[in-house]
Amino acid sequence: MIRVLLADDQALLRGTFRLLIDSCDDMEVVGEAADGHQAVELARARQPDVVLMDIRMPGADGLAATAAMCEDPDLASTRVLILTMFETEEYVAQALRVGASGFLGKYVTTDALLNGIRTVAAGEALLSPGATQALITRFLTTPASGPPLSPAARLADLTPREQEVTVLAAHGKSNDQIAQELVLSVLTVRTHIQRAMTKLGARDRAQLVVIAYQNGLVRPEPPSL
Repeated sequence: MIRVLLADDQALLRGTFRLLIDSCDDMEVVGEAADGHQAVELARARQPDVVLMDIRMPGADGLAATAAMCEDPDLASTRVLILTMFETEEYVAQALRVGASGFLGKYVTTDALLNGIRTVAAGEALLSPGATQALITRFLTTPASGPPLSPAARLADLTPREQEVTVLAAHGKSNDQIAQELVLSVLTVRTHIQRAMTKLGARDRAQLVVIAYQNGLVRPEPPSL
């Protein structure tokens, strides 16, 4: 059972999301928060698998709440899925940098939302859509202010196969696609991803991709003319 915490300042939307999520046999809503501070407090109390997080909320916004959750060792197993009307490139970049595992606009279909929650809960990242891939290529190589994302990241510690798999993940390919391209089993690909995450200090697949771009393992493609 996937335990989901809802963080949105609009009660009507929270109610709608609760109905959708609770109608599924494999997930349940374990709490609702109307602002970022409450979201962090409830996450620590309820230990959800996934937090469905809005960005613009009163008080602490969704980005601040996401950063607080991702920096908390007691919430190491909690994943954050950003869901917002304001799907700007800057917001997506900031969300991934502070540790979010995915980013969806509120216009998504019901199936896309529910599958997104399942994807993030499974440790994957919502990085495959074309718009998000374009964002990664454009923004994640830009140094962020403050300390490095992962001071302990050492690309040289990766085996050639781990580097190869990481590069393909950074280009937005799913485990199934990577397995097909490299003629490997999906389980083997997942193992390589997990080992790369451990060596680079990445808490999830999204952060692994950020590290790969920011440390030069993957280079942005030149814009098409």
